[in-house]
Amino acid sequence: MEAVILAAGFGRGLEPITHTRPKPLVPVVDRTLLEYHLDNLERASAVRRVVVVAGYLIERVREKVREVGRRYPFEIEVVDQGRPLGTGHALLKGLEAVRSDSVLVIYADSAYTPEDLEEISKSPSPYLVAAHRVEDPRDYGVLVCGPSGELRDVIEKPPQPVSDLVNAGLYKLSTGIAAYLERVEPSPRGEYELTDAIRMLVKSGPAVRVYELRYWRDLGRPWRYLEFCKEVLEKRVRAEEVLGRVESGVRIRGPVYVGESSEILSGTYIEGPAYIGDGVTLGPNAYVRPGTVILDGSRIGFSVEVKASVVMEKVHASHLSYIGDSVVCENVNLGAGTILANLRLDDGEIKVRIKGVRVSTGRRKLGALLGGHVKTGVNVSVNPGIKVGAYSRIFPGVVLYDDVPPCHVVRPGGSLDSLPDAECPIDKEPWLWGDSPTRR
Repeated sequence: MEAVILAAGFGRGLEPITHTRPKPLVPVVDRTLLEYHLDNLERASAVRRVVVVAGYLIERVREKVREVGRRYPFEIEVVDQGRPLGTGHALLKGLEAVRSDSVLVIYADSAYTPEDLEEISKSPSPYLVAAHRVEDPRDYGVLVCGPSGELRDVIEKPPQPVSDLVNAGLYKLSTGIAAYLERVEPSPRGEYELTDAIRMLVKSGPAVRVYELRYWRDLGRPWRYLEFCKEVLEKRVRAEEVLGRVESGVRIRGPVYVGESSEILSGTYIEGPAYIGDGVTLGPNAYVRPGTVILDGSRIGFSVEVKASVVMEKVHASHLSYIGDSVVCENVNLGAGTILANLRLDDGEIKVRIKGVRVSTGRRKLGALLGGHVKTGVNVSVNPGIKVGAYSRIFPGVVLYDDVPPCHVVRPGGSLDSLPDAECPIDKEPWLWGDSPTRR
């Protein structure tokens, strides 16, 4: 059997994280999401070859595969989807590179266990759809099953779901599915959907088995990604392991990993579980609270507090800042006194704008989501659930109440100006949504 990992989309639901990196290369503690899937496939002994369908920032995906490919006992090939035309089109492109009769299809922005992957791969059924039960199925494709557990239909995002069993983005398929994919018509959003091909398959007669997963995580939203990183952290770091230099006067409690060439300066307090990568400087007098991941080359300085956050590579927060339940992407610089608040004044549920629509996160505590290369001036305050796009700059003293698109400048009083194209190394067009505040 071979596996096809569908990883070609822009990852719009994960912005601003994906402004500067493709979703398969989003970090999950000490590895990328792509490596997470490859590791699981290796543990499951499920496949002999993997095809990764990419598109957005594909050269970076190819570079990562060249870097890590030798670690795995299977061949890895990267296929270019070209224009992102949906999951059905992506799988059709992937099947062009498949050499076997059966494939395991994996959505890159979901998480599964090796045990489930192994059972699905060994199933005698030629067609199988993985499912999981969720509290609110309205954001997913709901599965309609027959009395013997066979699939009858997939209903996309129904306002009144008929069940709590949803499509988990994991399939075992015969390569004969290509005939159905070629007949799929574009959906209302102009994409060719894999689920439409599955519906055709069901109607034409072949039995499609539904397999209920033991574990599944949808990583298509920043807060879900943050929660998943915490889960992985708790499994990855189970004891104190300090490889860097620790000055006197430092207190480490619980399971904490500190990487090589990192320095923990006097007065710093770290509570595990926490992961500190290589070449990180903490302190003096920094406070790292449970659930925190700080990646290579970052600088968390004097009297800076970080709580349950993912701080990516080469972030600088040198003085008197608070980072609570936040995602801070690579090369961000936080001016002295920058606050990434994680709790509303009314203690209410935090909402985040996704593709121009404000959606509930189900969380009381969620901080800011800062894209790569963002810079803030001194005494900037960012309210809970606010997104700041990559390469944007926030002037000193500004309080952010609304999202900031990539490559913009927010000045005192809230005026918003676009950076010159020469100072914006990313394509802004995929991240602009109609008349929403992310298009100004």
